[in-house]
Amino acid sequence: MPDDLPQLVMERPTLAALPALVAPDGCALRSFAAGDEAVWVAIINEAFGFDHPAAWFHERLGDGHFRPERVWFVCVGDEPVATASAWLDPRRWDADTGVLHMVGARTAQRGRGLGRLACLAALWQMAAEGRTRARLLTDDFRLPAIRTYRSLGFAPLHTHESHAERWARVV
Repeated sequence: MPDDLPQLVMERPTLAALPALVAPDGCALRSFAAGDEAVWVAIINEAFGFDHPAAWFHERLGDGHFRPERVWFVCVGDEPVATASAWLDPRRWDADTGVLHMVGARTAQRGRGLGRLACLAALWQMAAEGRTRARLLTDDFRLPAIRTYRSLGFAPLHTHESHAERWARVV
């Protein structure tokens, strides 16, 4: 697959009737707190195979849309192990559209539904802010993530001529 193709897009056309936020035993949800920059970067680094320093948080989420309540963590005990963000992208989509952004989980915690729970918390945040739908960008090879997004009501959205063929291979 050529590197110059745009990411795939998915949309949840409504934020009405979101599933309940229910954390498994031993887990809890919380939003970002001062000092969480390093743990957020560590989760994202592990999830995506990056090697960014803690200061990368400000570069990646420093676009003017950061609010602590938009960045969610699932914690096992007191340790954050998964994250997802309720973001905006006014250059690309209108103000009614929230963006599910920077979703990741620690490798040891994968398969437990904690990334899904973090995504759901971000979707609830979007709804609380008055967004009516959500979109996200993903990559063709992120099959477990795509399955999670589909379980949350996201469907492929074709925004580029390459998307129909690529989605046909993915789903």
